[in-house]
Amino acid sequence: MTSTQTPAPKLVLDEFIGTALSATPAELHPYFNDFRTLYTRKLWHQLTNKLFEFFDLPAARPYRVDVFEQFVRDFESKINQLKLVEMGVKVSKDIDNPQTHLTFLTSLLSRVDTAASPEAHVLLLASIAHAKLLYGDLEGTKADMDSAWAVLDKLDNVDSRVNAAYYGVAADYYKAKAEYAPYYRHSLLYLACVDPEKDLSAEERLLRAHDLSISAFLGDSIYNFGELLMHPTLESLNGTQHEWLSKLLFTFNEGNIGKFEALAPLFPKEPILQENYAFLRQKICLMALIESVFKRGAGERSMSFRTVAEETRLPVDEVEHLVMKALSLKLIRGSLDQVDEKAHITWVQPRVLSREQIGGMAKRLEQWVEKLNGVEKRIAPEVLTTSA
Repeated sequence: MTSTQTPAPKLVLDEFIGTALSATPAELHPYFNDFRTLYTRKLWHQLTNKLFEFFDLPAARPYRVDVFEQFVRDFESKINQLKLVEMGVKVSKDIDNPQTHLTFLTSLLSRVDTAASPEAHVLLLASIAHAKLLYGDLEGTKADMDSAWAVLDKLDNVDSRVNAAYYGVAADYYKAKAEYAPYYRHSLLYLACVDPEKDLSAEERLLRAHDLSISAFLGDSIYNFGELLMHPTLESLNGTQHEWLSKLLFTFNEGNIGKFEALAPLFPKEPILQENYAFLRQKICLMALIESVFKRGAGERSMSFRTVAEETRLPVDEVEHLVMKALSLKLIRGSLDQVDEKAHITWVQPRVLSREQIGGMAKRLEQWVEKLNGVEKRIAPEVLTTSA
């Protein structure tokens, strides 16, 4: 990316430190004295660490941009470029003016060598994309996301902070676009790159759990909630006004239409769910079909349309369409016999099981073992006779 750069001001160390000591609170003075010593001795790694300590201090916030622009820029090529970008992104948050904020970040991007420091390049592009998203430039956000992914997709062993920056802005972008399935995927990938307990506030964890729940319900390709159901972030809904969303997620996962209907009166609390009730009704019917197939033994998966209608609480004349929908979504595999009005299912999509579902599977395994024992008892005498 090309950009008109403002040359870095020539650093006069004693002048910079003297001005800083006269303009900042006494609690910051030891840091500036350390800056002078470490810079003079060219201990760039130690200086980088000391700068991070400084930038994390609340008292340093009003001075962070000036320290970066007047001091760090002088030796930025000598320090780890990913660390440099992390510093730049951190201090850029103190710039209120949108254009100045973006100019600061794009100027830094133009000074980072993509080939030599691809992770730094991706982190900065993702940060620029996020800034553009906050300022309402969705098109610019997507362009920078795509550029970041073109580099990120070719890298191995990527720093988790870099992945988090990309997946975080991608999730926020798809949330702004109300594209539920991409939001769901990228948001879970973001959570996999951070420690929610340390990196997110309680409010952020609650919002993330809420948004993931909504996207799970409304994503037109999401019929497996397993990763979300197992994620600790979902527990953030417990004890809040949104706790019923967690119950609804487990209801969908079980394909329990009765529980779905019991929770339906709460949908007006989330108008977007109420507006999409017809879609959610079809989705719970598909989940009920999956559950109905799953709880049957391998030899019992040829189901009449009437049986499917009873399990999904649909009219018989709507069953064929439901099964075809499940086949097209690859939730099941099999075939339809329209003459005999039967569905022959050979496979059902794996998913995370509730305790009740695990109990049902355990019973089926017990029955299978009993059948094997019965076969063994019948065959054993024949084997003995043959051996004799």
